[in-house]
Amino acid sequence: MFENLKNIGGLMKQAQEMGQKMQQITEDLKDKRVEANTGGGLVKVEVNGLGEVLNVEIDPSLVGESGDREMIEDLVVGAVNQAVAKSKQLHAEAMQEVTGGMNIPGLGDAMKGIQA
Repeated sequence: MFENLKNIGGLMKQAQEMGQKMQQITEDLKDKRVEANTGGGLVKVEVNGLGEVLNVEIDPSLVGESGDREMIEDLVVGAVNQAVAKSKQLHAEAMQEVTGGMNIPGLGDAMKGIQA
């Protein structure tokens, strides 16, 4: 009986350590940057590792005389989606490092949600 309590205590300690590691990873990801572009670099979007869009750059030549707003909007959407996908991949890889291959119930589903 006391052996089971010792095992539970060990698991609780591991869970606490994992929680601290996950918090640190979240803080680290906030500082990481990924960039994506569309239209041959005419639209660029920078996102941090948490998926927060930090910067959008639109080449002035896009707005020139034509002012093709719809094309610009489509390019921005494409660039944002690429950047967010890259940041989610960073997050998924970081979480896999924390778990070290441990089989944690529900983790697989959570990882799919991050990578979607």
